[in-house]
Amino acid sequence: MKRVGVFFGTGYEEIEALTVVDLLRRVDIETICVSIDNQKQVMGAHNINVDMDAGIDEVDFDSLDMIVCPGGMPGTKNLEACSKLTEQVKRFYENGKLIGAICAAPMIFGHMGLLEGRQACIFPGMEENLVGAEVVYDDVAQSEHVITSRGMGTAIAFGLKIIENLLDKETADSLGKKIVYLK
Repeated sequence: MKRVGVFFGTGYEEIEALTVVDLLRRVDIETICVSIDNQKQVMGAHNINVDMDAGIDEVDFDSLDMIVCPGGMPGTKNLEACSKLTEQVKRFYENGKLIGAICAAPMIFGHMGLLEGRQACIFPGMEENLVGAEVVYDDVAQSEHVITSRGMGTAIAFGLKIIENLLDKETADSLGKKIVYLK
């Protein structure tokens, strides 16, 4: 079974994080909500508290097939300040394992130099943070094992792209139809 860690810092964008969790769980991808500060609950940017499955200190990163960073402020800055997370993002990147970020969070990859020569997208107005990337304005951009997306309104497309990568396009499209996202 595929396994994904979605990482939560205080001030994350609720829809971006929870849409991914919801969609992946619907197709039986084990998806764990991980608190970067090891708290049992993490407060989102719009004052929605969400229970976590694990704290970052409990995560076996070797058991994960993908790391996902939701956006939101100050959630994105909190994720970027978490050295344990950024060390693992770098390791996943170097080993060709999937990493994904949505909204403001692609800036983490840009600041780390992981977007050099890759297509990437980000929340409008933050493009300068995609250091070295070819900026695109698609809902989702994928360049090999790096997936980025633009914001809350693209969260379903982002989640389906993750499913396509971890399982297959048929499963992603089938779910897209079931949730009345695709025709």
